[in-house]
Amino acid sequence: MKPNEPEIPAPSAPTAVTFQVPSISDGRRLWEIARDSRELDLNSSYAYVLWCRDFQNTSIVALVDGRVCGFVTGYIRPERPDTLVVWQVAVDAEQRGKRIAGQLLDGLLDRLAPDVSRMETTISPGNAASIALFTGTAGRRGLEIKSEPLFGPADFPDSHEPEDLYILAAPPR
Repeated sequence: MKPNEPEIPAPSAPTAVTFQVPSISDGRRLWEIARDSRELDLNSSYAYVLWCRDFQNTSIVALVDGRVCGFVTGYIRPERPDTLVVWQVAVDAEQRGKRIAGQLLDGLLDRLAPDVSRMETTISPGNAASIALFTGTAGRRGLEIKSEPLFGPADFPDSHEPEDLYILAAPPR
């Protein structure tokens, strides 16, 4: 280093992301992430806290430095016990672009295997990021993905966009 040259700090190691089952105390943070996304339908704060209690085994959170930075909420479809329905996926703005959402989905599916072999979710037709996320998950896991219309605007009491059903499942043999 030359005299009077500022010292440039070495790049820091990337912060590790950990994944775990959500706890009731995580519900507040899930609500904040959903609110701040400005993309998701925001449920009541009570719904996120309740979700972390009643559906914790079919949901997952990502943490960086001990703070929840992303989540997937899901449930097992009563009529199809082999099917995980993904309700919401969200990652805090500071952590987007690091493939955390895909890791969350993979981690949850790994945890639920072999009992769960299918995944369903609904996506509004214009939500390219979610379509790419689920298409990528299907590709990584060797699953087929198909979509079909599920809910139209007339099914909702407000100005909600239509929702298409996406199904990820093993290809037929």
